[in-house]
Amino acid sequence: MIEILKILFTMPFLLYACYTDLKARRVSNKVWKYMLASGSVFIIYEVFTGGVPCLKALIFSGVIVFLSVYILFQLGAFGGGDAKGLIVLSILFPLYPVFQFSGKVYPLLGLPPIGLFAFTVLENALLVTVLVPLGMFCYNLLHFSSGMLKKPFYMFLGYRTDVSSLKNKEHLGLLEKFELDENGAIIRKFARTGLDFDANRKPELEEYAKKGLIEKEVWVTPGLPFMLSITAGFITAVVFGDLIFYAVVSFLVI
Repeated sequence: MIEILKILFTMPFLLYACYTDLKARRVSNKVWKYMLASGSVFIIYEVFTGGVPCLKALIFSGVIVFLSVYILFQLGAFGGGDAKGLIVLSILFPLYPVFQFSGKVYPLLGLPPIGLFAFTVLENALLVTVLVPLGMFCYNLLHFSSGMLKKPFYMFLGYRTDVSSLKNKEHLGLLEKFELDENGAIIRKFARTGLDFDANRKPELEEYAKKGLIEKEVWVTPGLPFMLSITAGFITAVVFGDLIFYAVVSFLVI
């Protein structure tokens, strides 16, 4: 019962974090502070009832996840808000949540070999992130235009939009850099991480389009916040378990 309560307690914080990350591309530290402070009731209860083994699991989970997430954060794998969210999850869930509901035992796929719940959340989040390009490709197929054939690889990374509409949109990245060479011709360079249009505003793009130097539509990437993937990873970890582990096991069995 305590596991179900913790899951129900955690979801509103994750959903609110998703909302703020989508809106402002950042999550306030207050979200995680409030989540940890109010969730300390569960921590104290579990340590009191579980004794030393529960305390050891709490310390182990918190330290290991903190060190791992800190390294990934320093490598630029994700933002500070994402890292803090995973650390708080490691403290609230030092042991993998196992519970019964409607006659079924969750997670449905059983416990993963590594019982660190926050790691499973991260693994599932990465799997969801990998599936995003496929979703982007399907979106482009539904909104297909002949101009996409010139850069078919971009169909997995973003979509085409009118140059004149860029000034009215936020949190978009340009998939190409446009630079004039000495002869007045446009040099197009692929922007691997998506050129931040907010920080590198290019009003000359409209002039390039008017002069026919570039097309009226350019490729952009929405750069979906990783907090969405973390929340999806949390839900799938609770319901199913470690998706990557069981996918690998299923492949080896076949």
